[in-house]
Amino acid sequence: MAIGEPFVLDGGGDVGALLIHGFTGTPYEVRYLGERLAGAGISAVGPYVAGHGTTVADLARTTWHDWVAGIERDFDALRARCRRVVLVGQSLGALLALELASRRGADVTAVCSLAAPLWLDGLAGRVARWTAPGGPLGFIRALPKLGGSDVSDRDARAANPGYRAIPTAALAQLVTFMRVVDAVLPEIAAPVLVLHGEHDHTAPVACAARIAARVPHGQLRLFPRSYHLLAADLERDAVATAVIDFISQETSCAT
Repeated sequence: MAIGEPFVLDGGGDVGALLIHGFTGTPYEVRYLGERLAGAGISAVGPYVAGHGTTVADLARTTWHDWVAGIERDFDALRARCRRVVLVGQSLGALLALELASRRGADVTAVCSLAAPLWLDGLAGRVARWTAPGGPLGFIRALPKLGGSDVSDRDARAANPGYRAIPTAALAQLVTFMRVVDAVLPEIAAPVLVLHGEHDHTAPVACAARIAARVPHGQLRLFPRSYHLLAADLERDAVATAVIDFISQETSCAT
């Protein structure tokens, strides 16, 4: 299996976790977490988000509706195999998990949100506005990812097989989807664990506090050494332990 390909890891029990990677990324971002979950008896499935795993041009042709529809199909397939399903998402994946939980009610046992962005700050925010349709740089079709992915662990950054460019059409869709998710946070019935790296250069840390405050049942934990790709960074073991403990607690409560 190639390092960034989708995975299915059987945990041997009746609890399953759908692990959703981030924007321009691959299941590599959540693979280590999936392995830890499977070792704890929780089946872990890590699919591609629509438009990923092929070419940047394919991602440019997708909308946030495509991302939602694809992940919902993966969720339903996992529910057919497991009695209880937890959603675990990284960045865009966390947004997809939160949006799905807002609509599927009791079908979702719990949600783990890792580094979800509700807005973009600084240069990233300005670039998103400038390159959006109608913006002064709206003619630009793709932006190079200078410096690679936002992860402190150098080995993880070098190994990460995600796209090396960001299609601006898809970036505009991401910005729109952030607003969609922010609006539906109060509708999430499932308990939500919100995790964020204190040195995240992609998703502002303040987004984590807003998510935890707006969902009805939220817990917040920050990681002092981590950047954006929490599940692959220096504190990945502590992140995995936090996720496993949360899932174990919530699935025991749901028994």
